[in-house]
Amino acid sequence: MAKSAYLTDNAFTERNIICYDHSDVISNGYKVRNPLRFPAPLMVFQLSIISLTSLIIAVGLKPLGQPILVAQVLGGILFGPSALGRSEVLRDTIFPPRGVMALETAATFGVFFNLFAIGVECDSKRMFRPGKKAVIIGISVLFSSLVSNMGLATIMQSFITMDPPLAKALPVIAISQCIVGFPNVCSLLKEMQMLNTDQGRLATTSAMFCDVIGFTMGAVGFIKLQVEKEHTIQRKMGSGLSPLILVIFTIYFVRPAIKKTLKQRPDGKPIGENYFVCLLVIVLMYIFAAETIGQHFLFGALLLGMAIPEGPPLGAALINKLHYPVGKILYPVFLTTSGLKTDVFTIHFKSLWVITILVLFAVLIKIGVMIIIIRFTGLTLHDSVIVGLMLNSKGICDVVFFNLWRISEALSDEHFAVVIIISVILVTVIITPLLKYLLSSIEEQSPTKRRTLQHSKPHTELRILVCVHHLQSVPTMVNLLEASNATEQSPIGVIGLILIELVGRAAPLLITHNHTQGEIPEDASISLQIINALRQYELAYETCVTLQPFTDITHFDLMHEDICRLALDQNATFVILPFHKHWEIDGSIGTSSRAIQNINSKVIKKAPCSLGILVDRGILKGSMAILNNQRGYHVAVIYIGGPDDAESLAYGARLARHPNVSVTLIRFLMFGYDNARERKVDNSLIEAVRYENSMNESFIYEERVTRDGVGLSASLRSLEDRFDLIVVGMHHEESPLLVGLGEWSECPELGVVGDFLASPDVGIIASVLVVQQQRVRGKLLNRAAKPVVVNNQDGGPYPEMNNHNHNNNGMSTPTTVSNDHPRWEITIDRAN
Repeated sequence: MAKSAYLTDNAFTERNIICYDHSDVISNGYKVRNPLRFPAPLMVFQLSIISLTSLIIAVGLKPLGQPILVAQVLGGILFGPSALGRSEVLRDTIFPPRGVMALETAATFGVFFNLFAIGVECDSKRMFRPGKKAVIIGISVLFSSLVSNMGLATIMQSFITMDPPLAKALPVIAISQCIVGFPNVCSLLKEMQMLNTDQGRLATTSAMFCDVIGFTMGAVGFIKLQVEKEHTIQRKMGSGLSPLILVIFTIYFVRPAIKKTLKQRPDGKPIGENYFVCLLVIVLMYIFAAETIGQHFLFGALLLGMAIPEGPPLGAALINKLHYPVGKILYPVFLTTSGLKTDVFTIHFKSLWVITILVLFAVLIKIGVMIIIIRFTGLTLHDSVIVGLMLNSKGICDVVFFNLWRISEALSDEHFAVVIIISVILVTVIITPLLKYLLSSIEEQSPTKRRTLQHSKPHTELRILVCVHHLQSVPTMVNLLEASNATEQSPIGVIGLILIELVGRAAPLLITHNHTQGEIPEDASISLQIINALRQYELAYETCVTLQPFTDITHFDLMHEDICRLALDQNATFVILPFHKHWEIDGSIGTSSRAIQNINSKVIKKAPCSLGILVDRGILKGSMAILNNQRGYHVAVIYIGGPDDAESLAYGARLARHPNVSVTLIRFLMFGYDNARERKVDNSLIEAVRYENSMNESFIYEERVTRDGVGLSASLRSLEDRFDLIVVGMHHEESPLLVGLGEWSECPELGVVGDFLASPDVGIIASVLVVQQQRVRGKLLNRAAKPVVVNNQDGGPYPEMNNHNHNNNGMSTPTTVSNDHPRWEITIDRAN
């Protein structure tokens, strides 16, 4: 039988010559031959058990807040010589020496395709044009760490007696602790959902700039080593110039060629399969070229990845294609094989404490440098510590370098095991809970300032944050803004936030748009159309409306953080969120996004001001601008009781001041129910609005008395197509009026009444705005503290309030209305 032999690692540690049978790579079933004795089934089994074990460990570590990196490395250590691998039977069955080469090859493919994907996700413009803070942090942290770590390593070599391998390893470990890898930082913060924090954005930008410096220094060092190995001038020049030629070729030929090809693609057409096949072939060619010119294969993969335009259409499609086979299968194999090479029984105590001191010293140096440069960064002490911890993130960059240095024998197996355990696992285990604790302490400091419509001072600017996902929701949003009645005495400041899912990028973007807008990413091009529509509204009311548009490109899981933070930073009083369902012209539900629904639910819990969810049915009635709409804009305000209804009443009072808007205030009362205190508060709020609109012919007040939830639902159904917009509070106090309405709730974030009005089965074709009043630290505000309107024409209280009397059963009776105001009508529906 033909045999072949090769050198490999036995259990990843010992050198041996292994022979294998090349006549077959697969078995014919376990009844004929053991499948684990053949390369293909053995590798499939190894990949399966590695992935399953890492997943189980990750689930166990999730309550502790540990990232998946720790689970994947621990999975390798579990099967390695440190634990189960000490059993010869288990080692020879699952990870025998004959399977090492195939598994290492799979891990290699995983790491270079993963680095290629990282290059695709990197924003090359941000890397080479970072902000001032990022430059200061990057230079300070990188070079201070380098000097300090090398200084401590030199002192240890001079004053501590150690064996030559440890003395040789110390400078290498000191250099490794200077690494501030953008992939490390981005991956950890993404998993911990901290990418969108101010500290996370600064840390990722600083890490990008550090990578530019580190990548350049590493390439130069690699070229120098290659040049020193050559003996002739021609070969020295070839080794030195060939990487530079490859970089120039990539920048001035490959990247422009890719961009030109993408421009020739019809708009909206997805990327064809031939694009992907060609790019994967080019990736392999680049890796081969990098190895040929004496550079490491990672250089070629990362270089080509950075040449691919990030984001849609190509970058996003590539990331989607590579995510599962590479990110979930092959790349974890690389981390697990690193764990397989870790043997804790080779570690000596002196090596352990010497390397531990050096690693922990490097961690403290980065935090200390961030604190020292506070006056240049403008950060607080608290934020500086957080950014310092983020810059200590460990990940793929560290593991790759440790493996390279182990192969080159700069690190022995003992020291490799120490740095994997201490530098990668221990540091990650320490910094993740610290980051969560420090950031949670900031989140607990929720705003105590009231940001509600009800409590806003008269004749002050109303700042509204408008969130937009799709272009089709803009007309109804603009109608609502126009109806909000911007005047010179009470102007409106619109903060337009266009929300786009982050795909094909590593770090999120928050773009501030100015009138002189420069180049924007291709995936944000739709925002220009939305901004132009909002600009038209600004131009129509140029003396009393200001617009500040933003585009937020981020993950759906983190989008609510940006909404709440922008509302707080921009002093917004009211946030308008789009509903997650869109209607077709025939009245059916066209699209529904669970991700948008989750965003709305999270914003409801964390919003720093009042908010409203807009159920857009403008397509059913036609979305005409109010300025050009001769028939007017008809609004119904539903009032049952509670703080949220008080907020919707305050907004309705503002809408009523618009000359083209007619408002109908509909108050629902329960027959025979009396709560004197609540009734008094409700009466005062409503009477304030009625008094302000005593001369407004477009204002109507109705009272409807019902006995139960059936009567309420019937009364709500009667609204049908009378109105263009219905405004209602999100939450109400428990009442028999609401019994039964919430049993079939589809959208609990809208509340009982809001969900009923938004249901397509009800038959209402008006848009619905569901309002929630600001919660301060999760508690409701005292709505009796201030009326919803302030009338400045009379200095005293509302004189007509005293005309609202109560009968014996606590029910209110209609106020006597002068015949001079025929539009002031009170309708009491006692049909129930």
